[in-house]
Amino acid sequence: MILGNLSGLSEFRLLGFSGNSHLHPLLFIILLSLYILTLVANTVIAFTINTDNTLHTPMYFFLTQLSCLDICYLSAMIPTILENLVVGTVSISKTRCAMQMFSFLFFGVAECFLLAAMSLDRYFAVCHPLHYTIIMSSRVCRGLVAGCYICGAAVGLIHTLITFSSPLCGSAIDHFFCEIQPMLDLLCGNTLPRELQVILVAVFAILSPFLLIIYSYIHIISTIIHMASAESQQKAFSTCSSHLLVVTLFYGTAGSTYLRPKSTYCAAVDKFLSLSYSVLTPLLNPIIYSLRNKEVKRALKKKWRKINLAW
Repeated sequence: MILGNLSGLSEFRLLGFSGNSHLHPLLFIILLSLYILTLVANTVIAFTINTDNTLHTPMYFFLTQLSCLDICYLSAMIPTILENLVVGTVSISKTRCAMQMFSFLFFGVAECFLLAAMSLDRYFAVCHPLHYTIIMSSRVCRGLVAGCYICGAAVGLIHTLITFSSPLCGSAIDHFFCEIQPMLDLLCGNTLPRELQVILVAVFAILSPFLLIIYSYIHIISTIIHMASAESQQKAFSTCSSHLLVVTLFYGTAGSTYLRPKSTYCAAVDKFLSLSYSVLTPLLNPIIYSLRNKEVKRALKKKWRKINLAW
């Protein structure tokens, strides 16, 4: 740690996995493979939905946006992580670090609100089926997605500007990309105001969409329970189960990282959690939706048959 106010420094050092250099080749192969697999899986999902007219519904419109967000979210971090595994400690410019933090927050927060928008879509589909097409019009869907991106941009901009305009007393970041929690360790003096800011923004960006999701699913489950036939109940629940599983994975890891004070921060645990929600979740999302959704599987099989016929 470098002592003194270093607000004028031009670069940071990302320590990454510096303590486990013997595992770097294996980690590089695993992460690169997961990255390529995630890009392919999300691209296939987005392409299939956009080219299949039977999937041009609000739910699949949101799923396309989720796939695009996952690709961007992962691409904002993985190149730096792979570079860290190849060369060890990575020197990163202040501008690149700030852009990385903004991108990570922008796409991550936008995904939080997108998952909330998807829960609203399921709420109207299950609880108000007769008015669903009127309520969830294409204009409303586009407005919800635009709102998700606006919230993501606002949170990313606020956090990034405040962090990089604060006095810094160090340049070594004990992480594999420019994350909020390890950046708090570099701030000079009393960091409590910044910690409170992180928690307050996390409450807005993570907890408030999550509460909306909980509210939606309380009504969804109540409606499903009161349905007349078991077949109707199963069909209604099957349209929500994939989304509920994705929400659990994403919010479980993200909430455990940001909705806690700095005093409980542990670099090793935070790195593991970061890998979970930044690498595994984007990969699992298309797998969950494709394996648990009959319409998506049917569309994928149709595309595959067309490819085989073309060859």
